[in-house]
Amino acid sequence: MSKKPALAPQAASLGAGSERVGAGKLDADFELIELLFFAYRDFVGEPDRLLAVHGFGRAHHRVLHFVNRHQGLTVAELLEILEITKQSLARVLKDLINAGFIEQRAGDEDRRQRRLYLTAQGEVLAYALAGMQGQRMARALAEAGAADRPVIKRFLEALIDPERRATALAKA
Repeated sequence: MSKKPALAPQAASLGAGSERVGAGKLDADFELIELLFFAYRDFVGEPDRLLAVHGFGRAHHRVLHFVNRHQGLTVAELLEILEITKQSLARVLKDLINAGFIEQRAGDEDRRQRRLYLTAQGEVLAYALAGMQGQRMARALAEAGAADRPVIKRFLEALIDPERRATALAKA
């Protein structure tokens, strides 16, 4: 028999499941939450379609992105950035290596290290994906006003958990 998962402390304190929380009773900005959902859907939609042509998904996209931004990073560093299991990363890396998008090399100083690099084919795909998202960002910034970029950047940074923010920003 399976147990019901425990509610997060925030949900438990709201009496989740016992009664419906009505408008005005919950301190949530539903408008911004929904806008973020829709923005994310469209932000990843076009890249998702290109990835699907290769039989890849969003996990492959994240790996391509961070290997592109940090050529030569180790598998351990990538695990830290993505916060996924070794098993999950191993499957995705295997796909990308077998398809010729990423190559793995032993470290210069420590031969046990596995360093990751994009191949020429991997760079083409990584830049195509970044180009799609970059164009969307440029259009949105033009509509919002390019002068607002620092505020938007601060807002996005503030969405990252405070204890993980410095690490995330160092990788951005």
